[in-house]
Amino acid sequence: MKNLNYKNINIAYSDTGKGTAIVLLHGFLESAVMWDFFVAEYSKKYRVITIDLLGHGQTECLGYVHTMEDMADAVHAVLHELRIRKAIFMGHSMGGYVALAFAELYPDMIKGIVLQNSTSRADSDERKKNRDRAIKAVKQNYTAFVRMSIANLFSEENRDRLADDIEALREQAVKTPLQGIVAALEGMKVRNDREVILHFSPYPIMLVLGRHDQSLIYSEQADQVENTDVKLVSYPYGHMSHIENRDELLAETLAFFKTC
Repeated sequence: MKNLNYKNINIAYSDTGKGTAIVLLHGFLESAVMWDFFVAEYSKKYRVITIDLLGHGQTECLGYVHTMEDMADAVHAVLHELRIRKAIFMGHSMGGYVALAFAELYPDMIKGIVLQNSTSRADSDERKKNRDRAIKAVKQNYTAFVRMSIANLFSEENRDRLADDIEALREQAVKTPLQGIVAALEGMKVRNDREVILHFSPYPIMLVLGRHDQSLIYSEQADQVENTDVKLVSYPYGHMSHIENRDELLAETLAFFKTC
């Protein structure tokens, strides 16, 4: 990982390969490590940028609330440093929220977006309450919160089959500082609704959903792409399509990149 000084903190990122730029944005409790398999594959044809978002991985915390706009501005700083003017963005869960915030702030820099197990919609009132509960829970018992949160991201039928992957993710997740977790939860809670981007974007968008995703209920999310040109890809498992449907997602995204 390389480092960029940004507003007196360190931002960690990687830059691999040549060609059209693909920017990979990880989700909550994750880091750029989640993309290792995809970086190896994508970089055969593309220039691949991964970034540890604020308060995650090797990137330090900027404040007590990390809004999606804060994270998007940090991503922009990395792309400015690398002199990248346009890119395709792929974001997992929270990374998708950041990609949409970036698209709103810097629309001319977008060639296409993949929203992987993510949504364009703001949190519902119930979901905001769940964020508050999560903040309370992580302050009370950090390790228990992280371990439970990771397991719940997978569909039940995959929890035994992918036990080693789940444990590896837990080991990565517990490195996330408490401040980074709380700041991200606060930021996701107050994020804006950006469904309008799905309807009026001049660039291609692909939405990837899991039919048994406990974080983003499929029936509540699929309808956001009705009457749009957004490509909807559905998988039979949970919130972690890059692990639960890795090879299928690789093929779908490589095909999508060609359309951008």
